[in-house]
Amino acid sequence: MDKQSGRILQSSLEQLQEWRKSFGNWESAPSLQVPDERVQSVFDNLVERLKCNYPFHHPVYAGQMLKPPHPLTWAAYALASTINPNNHALDGGPPSSEMEKEAVAKLARFFGYGDDYLGHLTASGTIANLEALWVARESHPGKKILFSENAHYTHERMCKVLGMESQKITTLENGLFDLNSINPDEIGTIVVTLGTTGLGTVEPLEQVLPWARKHDIRIHIDAAYGGFFRALKDSKLLESRAWSLMQEADSIVVDPHKHGLQPYGCGSVLFKDPLAGRFYKHDSPYTYFTSEDLHLGEISLECSRAGAAAVAFWTTLELFPLEEDKGFGPILAQCRKAALLFYDLLSQSSKLKAYQKPELDIVGYFPSAPSTSKVSTRAKEVFEAGMRKKEFYVSLYRVPVSTFTRVHPEVEANSDEVTILRSVFMKPEHEGFVEELLQKMETYC
Repeated sequence: MDKQSGRILQSSLEQLQEWRKSFGNWESAPSLQVPDERVQSVFDNLVERLKCNYPFHHPVYAGQMLKPPHPLTWAAYALASTINPNNHALDGGPPSSEMEKEAVAKLARFFGYGDDYLGHLTASGTIANLEALWVARESHPGKKILFSENAHYTHERMCKVLGMESQKITTLENGLFDLNSINPDEIGTIVVTLGTTGLGTVEPLEQVLPWARKHDIRIHIDAAYGGFFRALKDSKLLESRAWSLMQEADSIVVDPHKHGLQPYGCGSVLFKDPLAGRFYKHDSPYTYFTSEDLHLGEISLECSRAGAAAVAFWTTLELFPLEEDKGFGPILAQCRKAALLFYDLLSQSSKLKAYQKPELDIVGYFPSAPSTSKVSTRAKEVFEAGMRKKEFYVSLYRVPVSTFTRVHPEVEANSDEVTILRSVFMKPEHEGFVEELLQKMETYC
């Protein structure tokens, strides 16, 4: 927490305390009290245990999709948590429910859905994708879900949960889907990932759209990681046309707890056709009484959900607009520039090579070596050395050897898989750190 967020949280807590007092004086029950010495002991232990985390807050960490929320976002979440509203029904949190509706409306307009849509926040991208696939099943019963080999494993797993058949589609060397290998009569929905969690690949939405429309197949966009990059759709930083076509999809998932500056867990799902709400129709004997307005629990599979998550996201969007030139745009531009700069630096390195050009802010790369087995060995050595010395934190990524040697035929294939290095530059501060990161990594190659 920085000084600004600490100051605003303290003053806001004081204001909220005045509201609490307006209902009359009261004292906490003795059973809820804990001696100061015990509290200090437990929290000292807590702090020491939390120090065992990797430094997600610092640019030296470029491993997984992890970073702390924005300090002001955290302050808003902490403030709302003192009330602990539940966004299932308006009974549980009228203000936080309204804030969720307002925040989701901004998301819908951001993705081009306008004002006629259905959507809400979720506890995670997994739950958001589960809901999207559930609506896909209800919309096209008996039909398969189609997704690529690079799609997140949640799609295959959730299809099993939902009792649906799924099918994987091959991605060709040029990045397009092998649609000719698919019988469209068997498919109800195709998933297109804009920003795969492996290497940030942007899948070919522009190819899928006419094919899906021709065969009356729904399109679901999994933009859990990459969705907020749409803020840069009109800039020169992104090459794919997919970002300008997202409004054509039937449903979209994006995770505010990834590039949306939020704490875990905050996902979201949007449906272009508000009639998707008919699949959620249900009643409850003890909720939905305080208002005739829409209760969020009436359009979600989840019941209890943290109202604090909605408050934090609403606050974030008030402070950081979903625009290219202010708010989210400049933040994401720095992340993207960090990846491009790192890619350029790799082209000049004699010790590390880029696996492929990054499409977002995730870069795959590997130590120079004559064979795939040695690439894997050296990659693991660099990965472990960085953590052991606490100098840098990156991640590993496994690639089928046939895929690897297609891109790098100069490397002898003598293994089934190749383990390469992977860095996620999702902090804007990474732009000024990647040169130092490369220098540190080269000392262990």
